[in-house]
Amino acid sequence: MSSFRLVRLGEQIREEISKMILSRQIKDPRVSTFLSVNRVDVSGDLGYAKVYVSSFMSEKETEKGVRGLQSAAGFIQSTIAKKLTIRQFPKLTFVQDCSIKNGFEMVQKLNQLEASEKESESSFSDEKTSEGE
Repeated sequence: MSSFRLVRLGEQIREEISKMILSRQIKDPRVSTFLSVNRVDVSGDLGYAKVYVSSFMSEKETEKGVRGLQSAAGFIQSTIAKKLTIRQFPKLTFVQDCSIKNGFEMVQKLNQLEASEKESESSFSDEKTSEGE
């Protein structure tokens, strides 16, 4: 199967899982509507698909939600397989993805660094002007 078709299939699976989470079709209490499906990587033989899940909740809460999704994987697979017409539906594996949270924290650190740098520059220029007087 071409890589374009694999990416498109991954996007369809991602969209369907997101809809299922938001509409609360997954009855597991560990699965929160705050969970976000970032991407789905489908293997070339359509045997397996890794589903990357993240959230801005605490890491323990996100991990608990991923375990809930993994326990409901059979239900999710069968529900989506009925909607998508493909010969073989991949076995879903849910993985916690911390990349968005890590990226957000990195941006915050960079903003703090920039603010402290501006503060030190302004205090340095204030010292220079007071010396010149």
